[in-house]
Amino acid sequence: MPLALVILGRQGSGTGTQAALLAEHYGVVHVSTGDMLRAAVTAGTELGLRAKAAMDAGNLVSDDIMIGIVDERLAADDISTRGVLLDGFPRTTAQADALAEILGGSGPDLAINLDVPIAEATERMLGRGRDDDNEEAISRRLELYEAETAPLLDWFEARGRLTVVDGLGTEDEVFARLSAAVGALP
Repeated sequence: MPLALVILGRQGSGTGTQAALLAEHYGVVHVSTGDMLRAAVTAGTELGLRAKAAMDAGNLVSDDIMIGIVDERLAADDISTRGVLLDGFPRTTAQADALAEILGGSGPDLAINLDVPIAEATERMLGRGRDDDNEEAISRRLELYEAETAPLLDWFEARGRLTVVDGLGTEDEVFARLSAAVGALP
């Protein structure tokens, strides 16, 4: 399979913005699970309704729903020819295990953690004006990130697939750091 990347970072760290830039630069398909979930909510599908209930409560969508969505998407022809940059998946070690299996056992080529302090991430989320971005929901999502998602850093680190990139600065400065990290791949 061509290049397989994962971008991690707490909500509000800029992963969506930077993932779109990286995908364009490297020619890989940007798969944003957040966008996929919001589309399902808008369409009113069963998955969308289940996801909306979780997101409105500030919770993460369950592993089984997310793994199914991603597995189906990664089987598409565009990804098998161009590669993928996953944004918003995996969020748990169970999802990371499933991703490694989907990708043939070894996992992605690189997982990049876009590191932004909690106070900055909170300020960014409050400023974007989404319905599910109230202070209580943001606080809950950030707590969940620390408790459930942060162990992914250890998961990727143990496999030699993790790099941490400073997410503060201009879009161009952060993109330059991310590009250097991907460019350092063998």
